[in-house]
Parts: sequence; C-alpha cells; structure tokens
Amino acid sequence: MHLLIPFAHCSSEGCDLALPTLKLPQLQKLLSRLAPEPSEPSERFSLSAPHERALARALALPLTDGMIPWAALQARPSLSPNGAWGFITPCHWKIGSQNVVMSGAALMDFSDQDSMALLSAMQPYFAEDGIRLHYQQATRWLAQSDLFDGLATASLDRAAGHDVSSWLPTDARAAKLRRLQSEMQMLLHNHPVNESRSERGLSVVNSFWLSGTGALPSALNPDAGAAPVVAASLRESALNEDWSAWTRAWEQIDTTECAALLHALQRGEAVELTLCGERATQSFVSGSSNFKRSLVNLFKSRSVARFLETL
Repeated sequence: MHLLIPFAHCSSEGCDLALPTLKLPQLQKLLSRLAPEPSEPSERFSLSAPHERALARALALPLTDGMIPWAALQARPSLSPNGAWGFITPCHWKIGSQNVVMSGAALMDFSDQDSMALLSAMQPYFAEDGIRLHYQQATRWLAQSDLFDGLATASLDRAAGHDVSSWLPTDARAAKLRRLQSEMQMLLHNHPVNESRSERGLSVVNSFWLSGTGALPSALNPDAGAAPVVAASLRESALNEDWSAWTRAWEQIDTTECAALLHALQRGEAVELTLCGERATQSFVSGSSNFKRSLVNLFKSRSVARFLETL
C-alpha cells in the first residue's frame, strides 16, 4: 500500500504558522516506524510539481520536467493515445496593472453545459493551429496536436496563485499559444456563458492553461507501475492559502488515509508513505535493515511540524 500526500507543506508564512497547530498522531506513528528514503529536492521553478514527479515515478512514466504525459495517459481509455496530447483548462486570470495572476480558486458553478458551450466556441480557433479539442470534464479538456510533442509546460498546480508570466512556455512554438490566449480573451469577453456568470457574481472564464503535455513512449506500459492512493484534499485550501481549511483537511487525512496505512503496517504489509511539499519530496518505507532502523530512530525524536517544514 502506497499513500501519496501532495501539498503536505507550502512555502508560505501562513502555512508555517499553521504547522504547530496540527494534530497528526497517526502520521507521527508512521514517521516513527517507517524508514526514510533519500529526500528528492525540487527546483523552485521546476515546471512539474514535486507530487507529480512522485506520482509519475510510481506509475513508471517519463520524468522529464514539464513533459510528464498526463494528458496522453488520460486519453488512453477512450481515445487513441498516439501522438502528443495536453490538458486545456478553462480558467480565470486576474488582470492587474502590473501582472496577470492565475486564480487558485476552482471555477464555481461551472456546469458541463457551460463548459461544452465554451469549447464549441473556441474549437475553430484551436483547429486553425492544428489542435483538436476533446471534452473530458467541465474543468479540463483534452487536446491533441503535434505542437505538444517535446513542448514543456508548467503544471496548473505550479501556476495557480502566481503571475503567469513566470510559468508560460518559452519554446519558440509557444508563440501560437500566446496568440491563442489573446484571441480567447477577446472571444470570451462577451460570451453568453460569461455574461451569465457575471450576473451571478461568479468569476468569468477569460483564458485557458495548457499542461500535461507530451506523448507516451511506444515502449512504455503505463500500467506497469502500481498506482498509489493520492490524498488530494489539501490542494484547494493550499492554492487558496486558506490555512484553517488546510489544517482541517490535514487532520482528516490523518484520521483516514494515514490511519489506514498504519493499520496495514501493523498487519505486516509492505507500505510506503510519500509526502510532497513545494520544495521537496520525502518517502518512507517499511524495512528491517540495521541502517534503516537507525534512520527511523532519528525520526522518533522529531516532531511532525519540524519535519513538514523541510518539504
């Protein structure tokens, strides 16, 4: 059993202030009984978030920064996975006088009907650049194009809440994407879906984000790796910097997923725990070597809060 927890810590003063208030007894027991693997640091401006790299490694996917083929993997069940794919995420950009910031908040009350209406309006513009859109869900579409082959793009989790200029693709081919984003801002400005959202006091959809680009290697079997259990409930509160909600979500994970992992360990099963922050990933495994036991002893005297702030 492998449990992966993204956003276990964030590089924020508010998060650091919340850490000492966390009550995570199940996690503390796990850290005192599992042996740490070598930590994997992450570059500040790496395009793929640490938890995405950890998940890709578990699934035996390529680990090239910004080119983990998440969209191609999603296309496999119902669409041909051949060629390069990407995710197109309808999103809200906060446009200021000095910068443009990707909203970290999820689009509220964004129905399948509204999403498909926007996709229908945007489709011809994408098609002109050889990009074929496929509806997947309201907040994320699949896109297929040779343009995405070898094009590194930033994860939505990296860009959310930040100035988009730091995360836009820099490849020469990205000029088409920048033009498309400008065209979509004009197209969407007076779209009936957005007029209705404005009337209801909701954030409008005024741009899109491309991520998850790449192609599945022909020799790769994406089913070869064992999929971990991903505890995803910290994401929204972390991106919105709602540290009270983040604390509650962490404590809920502790009483559910962490408790289940601890019970599996107590039954003698092989288990793995992977904790991911913005700066590093740390995995812990069940093991019995003398060296690993000595490392476990080091973590017994270390508080959860002190450990999490290293991620």
